[in-house]
This record gives sequence, C-alpha cells and structure tokens, in this order.
Amino acid sequence: MRTARRRKIGSTRWLQRQLNDPYVQQARKDGYRSRAAYKLRQIDDRFKLLRPGLRVIDLGAAPGGWTQIAVERVRPEQSGGRVVAFDIAEIAPIGGAVIVQGDLFDAQAPDELRAAVAGAADVVLCDMAAPATGHAPTDHLRTLALSEAALAFACDVLTDGGAFVVKVLQGADEPAFFSALRERFEGVRRIKPPASRSDSTELYIVATRFKGAE
Repeated sequence: MRTARRRKIGSTRWLQRQLNDPYVQQARKDGYRSRAAYKLRQIDDRFKLLRPGLRVIDLGAAPGGWTQIAVERVRPEQSGGRVVAFDIAEIAPIGGAVIVQGDLFDAQAPDELRAAVAGAADVVLCDMAAPATGHAPTDHLRTLALSEAALAFACDVLTDGGAFVVKVLQGADEPAFFSALRERFEGVRRIKPPASRSDSTELYIVATRFKGAE
C-alpha cells in the first residue's frame, strides 16, 4: 500500500478490497486465475451442469477462471469432451481447453466456435460484461446487449436439452430477457452465488433443457 498516495481514491479502495477478499486469496492458493472461478463452481454445485464428456463453450472467458472449473469437471483429455474458451482478449493457454480469440459480433465467430466443438455444444457459459461506466442504467443495458448476443449464439449452437448460464446486471430490462429465456428453455432460474459481492448488481441466469432450434 506504499503507493496508495499516488492512486485515485477509487483505485485505492479497489486494491484494498482485493487484498482483503477471501475469494481472491483462495484463488491464489488454488491456482485459479480469478475469484470468478468460485462463482461457476457454486453454480455448478447446485445445478450439476458440467460433467465428463460434454462440449462446453465459455464466452468472455478471460482470464480463464471459469474455463479452469469447466476443464476440472469435464475432464476433456480423459473423457473426450471439449472445453472452448472464447474472448476478445488474449487468454494464456489452459491445459485441456481450446482457446479461440475473437469478437462474438464478428460474422465468422459463430462458425469458428461451432467448429471448435465439432458442430454443437451441450453447455454455453457467458460471464461477459461491458466495461463499467459508473452509471448503473447504462452498464445494465450494455451488459444486457452482450447477454442477448450470447443467447442468440447459444440458441444456434446448443444441442436439444442443453444448458446456458449467463451473467446479467439487475435493471429494468432484465425481466424481459428472463422471459425470452423461458421461451427457449424449459427451466430458467436466477441465482446470485455466494462468491458474487453483496454490493454488486450482478446475478446469473441458469437456463436448462433447451427446447431446440425454432
């Protein structure tokens, strides 16, 4: 904290929170790249989405915490499953995972991801969020746009009965998005895992038993 005087108040508070965060500390001990790994672990402990042999696509994967959990549970090298990590940012290699760098809004991205899972996926994960502006309604809408793009992709690549997990920020348009998910999946639930910070507006929607392409 010796350099705290040179930092803005906001960045200093962020650093203090990181240093005191038990999930950050545990991630270092467990070898995970981010505290977010525990969010997926907690979600999967409840819903049992990931298992050996499945084909999984992790959208917005950088730096790779969710992908690490997916690899642990799918065990692609032993089971024949596949775990694909996708992000616009570069991701350092993760044993057992295929890394694909790109932008989901690029026309060729869906085909590249589909090829990486040999045609279809059993689970699509999405922890994408737009860079924060500090204006809650704006952040809500920008992140929701990413969630909607992820849903469109999931509906294009998922096998019948597949699952989709997506992050949203609470706000006025989240209920409509939730309703859209209910039209495409038989089971749709909201969850805020314990690893999500209590002061965060983020929550996750878990959609299971995909009804299939329209």
